[in-house]
Amino acid sequence: MTEVLSDIAIARAATKRPIREIAEKLGISEADIVPYGHDKAKISAGFIKSLEGRPTGRLILVTAVNPTPAGEGKTTTTVGLGDGLNRIGKKAMICIREASLGPNFGMKGGAAGGGYAQVVPMEEMNLHFTGDFHAITTAHNLLAAMIDNHIHWGNELGIDSRRVTFRRVLDMNDRALRGVVVSLGGPANGFPRQSGFDITVASEVMAILCLAGDLKDLERRLGDIIVGYRRDKSPVTARDLKADGAMAVLLKDAMQPNLVQTLENNPAFVHGGPFANIAHGCNSVVATKTALRLADYVVTEAGFGADLGAEKFFDIKCRKAGLKPDAAVIVATVRAMKMNGGVAKADLGTEDVAAVRRGCANLGRHIENVKGFGVPVVVAINHFVSDTEAEIEALKAYAAELGTEAILCRHWAKGSAGIEDLARRVADLADSGVADFQPIYGDDLTLLDKIETVVKRIYRGAEVTAPQAVRDQLAAWEEAGYGKLPVCMAKTQYSFSTDPTLRGAPEGFSVHVREVRLSAGAGFVVAICGEIMTMPGLPSKPAAESIRLNADGEIEGLF
Repeated sequence: MTEVLSDIAIARAATKRPIREIAEKLGISEADIVPYGHDKAKISAGFIKSLEGRPTGRLILVTAVNPTPAGEGKTTTTVGLGDGLNRIGKKAMICIREASLGPNFGMKGGAAGGGYAQVVPMEEMNLHFTGDFHAITTAHNLLAAMIDNHIHWGNELGIDSRRVTFRRVLDMNDRALRGVVVSLGGPANGFPRQSGFDITVASEVMAILCLAGDLKDLERRLGDIIVGYRRDKSPVTARDLKADGAMAVLLKDAMQPNLVQTLENNPAFVHGGPFANIAHGCNSVVATKTALRLADYVVTEAGFGADLGAEKFFDIKCRKAGLKPDAAVIVATVRAMKMNGGVAKADLGTEDVAAVRRGCANLGRHIENVKGFGVPVVVAINHFVSDTEAEIEALKAYAAELGTEAILCRHWAKGSAGIEDLARRVADLADSGVADFQPIYGDDLTLLDKIETVVKRIYRGAEVTAPQAVRDQLAAWEEAGYGKLPVCMAKTQYSFSTDPTLRGAPEGFSVHVREVRLSAGAGFVVAICGEIMTMPGLPSKPAAESIRLNADGEIEGLF
């Protein structure tokens, strides 16, 4: 029997090319990269600017059904598809997000793909990488420190300490920090107030870095961050505190996309990392636009299921960056369909065609939603060894009923050789010119109407409920000139509803918006729904318990 290697063992055995050679494949000279060791580098801002005016390639989004404990493999499929396109003779590259330390040491795992469809160096990518997240965390917390320092030294701006809205961040899951009181210990430590921490991937600074066009735009957006309000409820910004310049300095290098390679030595940009359940869930605009000027096909992903990641990719990233996707891939597995059809995780190894058919309702809704944006869709069936022919055929037949092709993919086990059929179909779709992308709501709707549009059209909810304070806050932001911003929904990734246990394709439910936050620098309004938390917690048995160095100093237990 063939030994099944772990992801980390496969990655460790990879034959990596020097990063300058990967850059050369894209026409990037050694002078235009900033190496971080031999296998990763940043792309210089000057080179990126020199690409302006070049024609752009085709943009392909990889999204998925709602995640289940059975696993879907969205990043694995993104990497595999990029390799597959190169295998069939296309000039392609991938753009994915960086990994957060919180999930790596919690339960979700990393963000480098898996099996024989991975990006390397895997260990570095899933740990400190090039330090971008540390820079974002530091820039964010510099602003937080300057808020309390300003109040301590006389509060010339008249900030109402009861109305400071800017929280600190940490790139770790730590539920104990969701609610804290700062500045205890007497006058020397400032004025006590209640606050809290979010995880770095939910930081507005993260969103700004991922949506900014260049360093000048970055500094402008940082300056627009609203940190709190005065007693008359007028806003105070980072620019008012004179923090924007120093924050931009801390983020100067982090703004440069990171170049790495796949196991098959194809180029990949890995840059930025907002979560899709509590943030906008896409890699950076700079990386995506740069890739589109360097390759004929760019494969990117959006976090979690299409109800979160794809919706935000379309309604926030594409709207703001002027991107027009040419095709979309929805990743599904037989196992996930069975779980959506009511099968327990322990029973997934037993054939159950009826459960596959029941669970396909979840896939069907995602297909309808993505098509609703005017983007053609193909389904990638990420193969597991426990899948039976009858179950696979049931999934294919269901997709065909919706006018969509579902293609079996074996990239986890075979790399690019296992995904050629999908690569050819995606290239044909992207080249067909049938895409007619449009966001699902216009800028001129009210903020509450935008929230209701997402809830009713994407989630199939019946209504949005919200306390009067939330409704009043939305109205006040509209009065202040923020009404044209898109909305960023923060809700559970496990269901179309706000109930994580409600799998399949529920409808007719209520979505409660308990809180709203204005991200004026990023350019959207966050609607926090149900019980979702912007600072996750660790599970009862965190992955950190199994991660260690072996006798050779190598990392074990990461995956």
